[in-house]
Amino acid sequence: MSVLGVDVGGTFTDAVLLEDGWLRTAKVPTASNQEESVLAAARAVGAESVERFSHGTTIATNALLERKGARTAFVCTEGFEHLLHLRRQNRAHLYRLCAEHPAPLVPLERCHGVRERMGPDGVLVPLELGTLPAVDAEAIAVCLLFAFRDSTHERAVAEELRRRLPRAHVVASHEVAPEFREYERASTTAADAYLGPLVARYLRALADACRAEGLPEPLVMRSSGGVATVDEAAEHAALILVSGPAAGAVGAARIARLAGFENAISFDMGGTSTDVCLIAGGRIERTAERSVAGLPIRLPMVDVHTVGAGGGSIVWLDAGGALRVGPESAGADPGPACYGHGGERATVTDANLLLGRVPECLAGGIELDRAAAEQALEGLDPAAVVAAVDAEMLRALRVVSVERGHDPRDFALVAFGGAGPLHACALADELEIEAVLVPAAAGVLSALGLVASDERRDQVRSYVCPLEEAGELPGEGEAELRYRGQSFELTVPLGGPAVDVAERFHRAHEERYGHAEPERQVELVAVRTAEVRPGPTLELDVGEPLDVAGPAVVELDGATCWLRPGWVGARDGNSTLILTRS
Repeated sequence: MSVLGVDVGGTFTDAVLLEDGWLRTAKVPTASNQEESVLAAARAVGAESVERFSHGTTIATNALLERKGARTAFVCTEGFEHLLHLRRQNRAHLYRLCAEHPAPLVPLERCHGVRERMGPDGVLVPLELGTLPAVDAEAIAVCLLFAFRDSTHERAVAEELRRRLPRAHVVASHEVAPEFREYERASTTAADAYLGPLVARYLRALADACRAEGLPEPLVMRSSGGVATVDEAAEHAALILVSGPAAGAVGAARIARLAGFENAISFDMGGTSTDVCLIAGGRIERTAERSVAGLPIRLPMVDVHTVGAGGGSIVWLDAGGALRVGPESAGADPGPACYGHGGERATVTDANLLLGRVPECLAGGIELDRAAAEQALEGLDPAAVVAAVDAEMLRALRVVSVERGHDPRDFALVAFGGAGPLHACALADELEIEAVLVPAAAGVLSALGLVASDERRDQVRSYVCPLEEAGELPGEGEAELRYRGQSFELTVPLGGPAVDVAERFHRAHEERYGHAEPERQVELVAVRTAEVRPGPTLELDVGEPLDVAGPAVVELDGATCWLRPGWVGARDGNSTLILTRS
């Protein structure tokens, strides 16, 4: 079977081709038009007669960060037109009273109400479609009260809007996020509508370009860690908001399992950002909600924590003269100063070059200019630059481990991305992690994750009722539970009778908060299930035997590994370099 995976990053676009047991990789600079980069990467890896093509993209994330989505309107229950603007009436920052929330995606003048009122037990005010005002927008988000309980009114409003505006992209909340918590549901629906036209144009243009190149229509990586069809991703663009980072976590989980580690932390340091994710018991941690560009998105996602620290992160001094790194990045064009493409500002890659930790020629044929790096870093200590970026990434690793009750000493660190293996030993020392796994394909592991990814479709059903009244539950999946009166819930695995599920919740509550109340009523908030179709079997090439002791530089395919003094490395039978303290 010939399987292609292409992941578009902020600096490079990576390709992996798995064909008849052989693995080929390629890395090309990311162009402004992502579809050009995808095709260039496919050509570079020699993709022909491909049977399965999976794609990870940053198109949705970038559009949300840069506010380049469609002109969007918001339709809600009459009287709730300010929903996106009121949010939860909390501060943007607890201790900075002047800090402001990001502006809503829909301005107030395009927020419209329709007369109706659905309650938790049925209709309170009948729907009057005649009160729906004229709407002028490319995309429309519809979010009515209690549509997660009964979507009758919301369906009727969405159908009316599609009849009036056949070219508009209309999204109803029950289609994308049928859950309680009105603001989060509205925010998710608005983001989905806002991104829809742009993402649909890109994916369909890419599909057409692939057909012209003789490639199959791509499957697109979802934020939850599985792939979906182009039509599915185009219909609900918010599902692919963290497409690329999710692929990296999938690849890291496969590498850790092949190396014999069930518990691992994926550490993906690229040119623009660093993504970290916890893998416990061989399973990637997922979350039902996360903030993207300051907006809550209530969708199943791989629980990736991202910081603006990468090889291309720009070094600068703040008003107090302190050395800072990122989140601004030099990107692919002009890139770090040492790339010789016109960049003049110092970056982490420039610092690593001056410290002798990267080769003179990078993947993609980029010759590094040491003199340009010295000029950009004039007056700055390269070791201090690396220490500053390490501190930023260390905080990210603690967020997904220590802050969530996990001891990082019980986990291996899977280091990948072009720059991840350069910094892994230093971070492992700080966290007292005993083993670092560096895949042979570390520079393109997100693309490798795409190759090995499952097809996945997630479903959620809201309950918000006592657990004993919920009736029969699915045998597999996850339940979101809380004690009656609590504001937030914990997620536990399904399986067995309700009393077993409740017992799991009590144990989870004890582990998270240090106490449990078995005599208190347990409330079932939602049930999450997934339809999963396993992806291709991943078998890595047997690498050449390698034993190395630090300090040492190991050149990999698309990445560079730096072993600090006191560390040794040995390659296992699956070509993964396992680093341990000597």
